[in-house]
Amino acid sequence: MVDQVSPALARRIALAAQGFGRAAPATPGTRQLAGVVDRLGLLQIDSVNVFERSHYLPPLSRLGAYDRGLLDRMAWGRRGRLVEYWAHQAAFIPRDLWPLFEFRRAEYRRKAHSESGGWLHEHRDLASWLRAELAANGPMQASAIEHDANERRGPWWGWSDAKRTLEWMFLTGEVVCVERRRFERIYALPEQGLEPHLLEHGPAEPDAVRVLVERAAMALGIATAADLADYWRMLQTQVRPAIADLVDAGVLVPVEVPGWGNGDRPATAWVHRDARRPRRVEGVALLSPFDPVVWFRPRTERLFDFHYRIEIYTPEPQRKFGYYSLPVLVDDRVVGRVDLKSDRKARVLRVQSAWVEAGAPADTAERLVPVLRNAAAWQGLDEVAVAGRGDLSPELRSALGSPALASSTPEATAV
Repeated sequence: MVDQVSPALARRIALAAQGFGRAAPATPGTRQLAGVVDRLGLLQIDSVNVFERSHYLPPLSRLGAYDRGLLDRMAWGRRGRLVEYWAHQAAFIPRDLWPLFEFRRAEYRRKAHSESGGWLHEHRDLASWLRAELAANGPMQASAIEHDANERRGPWWGWSDAKRTLEWMFLTGEVVCVERRRFERIYALPEQGLEPHLLEHGPAEPDAVRVLVERAAMALGIATAADLADYWRMLQTQVRPAIADLVDAGVLVPVEVPGWGNGDRPATAWVHRDARRPRRVEGVALLSPFDPVVWFRPRTERLFDFHYRIEIYTPEPQRKFGYYSLPVLVDDRVVGRVDLKSDRKARVLRVQSAWVEAGAPADTAERLVPVLRNAAAWQGLDEVAVAGRGDLSPELRSALGSPALASSTPEATAV
């Protein structure tokens, strides 16, 4: 007999697994940051900087204001705790996970070096030249290599070919990214950027997938096969044997969640054996569009009955909620969204629009104000200004003017 888990408990399990429902430390340090990354397994990277780059936001949601320089030091360099790879999308992952993705790099190598139109097969001379450049000069940006290519090799090797070749080599593991400078990757040979033990051959694909599925299950708390597959962007056909093995080992426990299936029959989901089952989850947080809580939209709708699409690529006249709309988490529900912009010149955090979901708590605006003020201070901004679009904006503007909410503490701003 498979146990049933209520939708409300499923939400709480999922949020607790993601690190919500805990008191935020007064001064988050490297240990707390490392704990967030280890818990999530990755921080997705995205180039949009209208509020803040995406990889900085999950720690903010879970810890409150922290020193971004600490995360930079964790992410960059040969001695950093993290390394960039295509794990979900482009993401920082703990370095010890690097060998687990050897099966993915091998598949990219198969495609890239295929005699039937593989890019690295077709551009093998350029790839060899790029390796020689990195060997001679150390880590370099694509733009610097392009300058050398134009000087030494002539215009037939333009930036696009060199950059595309480096990107394929990044996917195959023939180069690694050791840093980003003005968000541009700094490429290096693997031996220039990774410790020798990480360069040893990774585990066989079934063993690697099993570990990755378990890591996903720990991070998600409760999940369907689709959820577990999406976490590391694998196929369900890849993860189902691993799920079966983990069930046999007692690591995953099958359950049913009413409303998660098609029709009247609940879908099978799995709870990690170590997942907490809290009676409540309290607090308020802003979620990045690329936060694991909301990045797989079918799961977001299952967990929170919240339809969410980022509108960055939607033409402005067609946007409903705004360019960079962040979901608002209040306790164990996603209750709205705010479109934020850090106006660094004016030193203002601009709430371009703010929207509330049906059934949101009556005090949503009052509870959100300290989080916005904390986010503004974290960005080095002096004030928060509400533009006026959206049904939550009037209440937010009113709450921002309330003397009782004129100050906030980190403890009050993070779930």
